[in-house]
Amino acid sequence: MSEPTEVLAAAPPPPAAPETQPPVRRSVTARATLAGAAVSLLLIAAIVLGSRLLRDFDSALLPYAVATVFLAFGVAYRYTVWVSAPGARRLFKKGFGSFFSAANFRRAPTALPRMIATYLGFQKFLGARSRARWAAHQLIFWGCILAALITFPLTWGWFTFTSGSASGPGYEMRIWGFKVLGFDSLNILGWLMFHGLDLAAVLVIPGASYFLWRRMKDRGAITGQRFAYDLLPLICLIVISVTGLLLTFSSIFLHGGGYEFLAVLHMVSVVFTLIYIPFGKFFHIVQRPAAVGMQLFKYTARQDDQVFACKRCGEPIDTTPYVENLRGTMQDLGLDFNAFVEYCPRCKRVLRGNAYLSHVKKGFK
Repeated sequence: MSEPTEVLAAAPPPPAAPETQPPVRRSVTARATLAGAAVSLLLIAAIVLGSRLLRDFDSALLPYAVATVFLAFGVAYRYTVWVSAPGARRLFKKGFGSFFSAANFRRAPTALPRMIATYLGFQKFLGARSRARWAAHQLIFWGCILAALITFPLTWGWFTFTSGSASGPGYEMRIWGFKVLGFDSLNILGWLMFHGLDLAAVLVIPGASYFLWRRMKDRGAITGQRFAYDLLPLICLIVISVTGLLLTFSSIFLHGGGYEFLAVLHMVSVVFTLIYIPFGKFFHIVQRPAAVGMQLFKYTARQDDQVFACKRCGEPIDTTPYVENLRGTMQDLGLDFNAFVEYCPRCKRVLRGNAYLSHVKKGFK
């Protein structure tokens, strides 16, 4: 059985420092700010052009539109900072490299659509933890997707709903000024068109409430949770959904009573959440596609039988390209433990135990 000291001895030495210092690179903050500003300007241009030079832009929705610009800046800023770290940079390159690889598509044409559906859409990996958590996450996911597909284009003036006639119930939905659909506001399609956000709220409330209840009761969740990171996003989703439903309730049953207060409260909650997204737990939404690409990276390597076996017990650890990628990440971080990637988790525990018995515990005799 290999000893930990042998493992460390087998690790390649860290690369020597270059004799000449590389040129000073622009700081991460400056690059992230530049990326955020560029994406924000592109979104503003898209809003202006998509709304036909603001002819279809609703000034009442200006706070929401401004919040989406800040959202775009925050996402680009945080993403740039994230991919600046060695581990995230390798995940980004390998993940999106596999995601858009023509060779992978030719080798396994159905793999990427299947992974998008199961890993991004239905999150089957959550079902292994708990069916209740999977169901709650699905409610939040599809509710937020539906709300985003409705809210963002309307906020930007890309979608407009106009009356087909001055006296009838007919409406026309236009995208960038082009008519795409005509419908009767009194039939089921019209009801769904005008109450899509209410349906999204009905999906989000039980899902967010379940996770909030779980974080209040589960000891494991209570131990490591933080209010701003774990609880605040769920509270924001519930407040947005409840105030949105109350707006509909006020307009239908209260003849508009309290509508102005609810509208302001709803707007504040939505704007705050949009600005909060890049810097809280919701940021994993924009990180997930790179993880899907990494799954594809590992899948295609398995198809070629590139499996790396544990150096101690011979059990398969992962694919060889993935292990080499992990080794490279550890070298980038200046960690001298890259030889341990050659061992499975069980053997790593055994080696750590042997090291403790050989070098630590004997000192107490």
